Amino acid sequence: MTTLYIDRKNTELKSETGVLVQYINGERQRTLPLNLLDHIVISSNVQMQSNVLLRLAEKNIDISIINPRNSRQQLLFASGQSKNIQRRIQQYQIQQTPRLRQQIAAQIVQAKILKHIRFYHKIQQQRPDLRYASFKVLQQLNRAYKNITTNNPELDTLRGIEGNAAKAVFACYQHLFADSLNFKGRNRRPPKDPVNACLSLAFTLTHHRAIQQLYASGLDPMLGFLHEAKYSRDSLASDAIEVWRPTLEAWVWQLFHNNYLKAEHFSKQNSQNNSACLLNKAGRQRFYAAFEKQIKPIQRAMRWQIMNMIKRYDKQ
Repeated sequence: MTTLYIDRKNTELKSETGVLVQYINGERQRTLPLNLLDHIVISSNVQMQSNVLLRLAEKNIDISIINPRNSRQQLLFASGQSKNIQRRIQQYQIQQTPRLRQQIAAQIVQAKILKHIRFYHKIQQQRPDLRYASFKVLQQLNRAYKNITTNNPELDTLRGIEGNAAKAVFACYQHLFADSLNFKGRNRRPPKDPVNACLSLAFTLTHHRAIQQLYASGLDPMLGFLHEAKYSRDSLASDAIEVWRPTLEAWVWQLFHNNYLKAEHFSKQNSQNNSACLLNKAGRQRFYAAFEKQIKPIQRAMRWQIMNMIKRYDKQ
């Protein structure tokens, strides 16, 4: 199964027997067997008739629509939704049980911190010039991990530990990149530099994959454990990808460290007095190709992660 990325203007999608046909400026470009697709990512204006949407839904093909200039503007059509309502009832019951909710949230933060620790141990070896910075962040990460395992903190305290660990991580992470990339820390909506452009896009795409898998597993993506329930926020999907943020951050670093992506793959765009740094056409092609390879093992592991969570529900 594969993902189709569409970022060309004046694109139209039509369905024929067993295939999806892509047209650009009215000219037939390519056909893709529906049986080989499981996801379509659209980041430009695309036309398709309702019968195409119905055909995609019939084949359980999900559609993500994103605006690279504004991460708030995104939409997911999740086709393969489980009909197991009992699983959602169990999820609601556990979310309302403070002890169980805290246990799941603690596991999420512990797993995230462990992944950060492994990454910065590698940085100590690969970047001798950053040994002191990586030593400092490892000290803070190890203290945070020990605090969780020994003190069993309440949920609010746990969120504070996670937030402080994230600040420490980015204080070191920003030094991994060349000065020419102008990466000074996390920013978004819109991203101001190439590193943030890649981080935001990677997190958004992974978030959609998490929602897709949660729906397919019969869980409510909006009712999380670590992340508080909030209007219009998919809190459980945020929980699911929290564990994988260190993996994606390490992957983005490798893209630039190996010169797979360079400054020439980005462009500045101005809109409503905001300057955004975005991948250009060549950059998007390289990013999507690399992301598809990176997301496959994450999706498999996330599926196991969610199934393990379901087993926990079933035992309650």
